[in-house]
Amino acid sequence: MAFVRVASASRLREGNLVEVEVAGRFVAVCRSGGAIYAMDGICPHSGGPLGQGALHGTAVVCPWHAWEFDCRTGILDYNERIRVPTFAVRIEGDDILADLP
Repeated sequence: MAFVRVASASRLREGNLVEVEVAGRFVAVCRSGGAIYAMDGICPHSGGPLGQGALHGTAVVCPWHAWEFDCRTGILDYNERIRVPTFAVRIEGDDILADLP
């Protein structure tokens, strides 16, 4: 895995969620509780764009069918066996870097 730049820390305000595309892969990046998280941007239910959804606390809500995933763990709110991959994040200057496979 390699850390790659996914967003600017100064542009990602508290409580916000963004969708980014890195080498053909969609990633949802959010800031919640002062921390920044990155997760796979495709909902496993019907392929919805998680980064275009809403962020409610630490819950990323898919805009297509309202499935909710914890941005810290990737776990679906009502079934812990369903999850989306999450990625380690680090900040270098103003760059948000995610450890993408």
